[in-house]
Amino acid sequence: MLLPKRVKYRKQQKGKMKGNSGRGTEVSFGSFGLKSLDSSWITNRQIEAARIAVNRYMKREGKVWIRIFPDKPYTSKPLEVRMGKGKGAPEGWVSVVKAGRIMFEVDGVSSEIAKEALRLAAQKLPVQTKVVTRRDYVEA
Repeated sequence: MLLPKRVKYRKQQKGKMKGNSGRGTEVSFGSFGLKSLDSSWITNRQIEAARIAVNRYMKREGKVWIRIFPDKPYTSKPLEVRMGKGKGAPEGWVSVVKAGRIMFEVDGVSSEIAKEALRLAAQKLPVQTKVVTRRDYVEA
């Protein structure tokens, strides 16, 4: 499970997720990438589930890069607690993903295997996605 070793502050404000991603929009490491088409918080559990789905389908051939990291804490109050009395305790970690962000990249497998593996990963994520190919990719 991904989470930061240390953080400066235990709790963060929610923030806004409008606009497109400013960085991480090109396939940099692998040949195929999974691109987000809308904005959402993605939890460390969802990232881990997607990673396992990709590795399982690729039978541990090739290489997988995870381009997002859950470094934002989110809080929640216990059930049936009255309003007020401050902010809840940190519950888990999320990554803020905006539209256009490449979340996963794969390389070292054929295009059919890579696209199916990324499709399976997309089913574990709460955003609409599409599979993109590197600009200079040529089928071997």
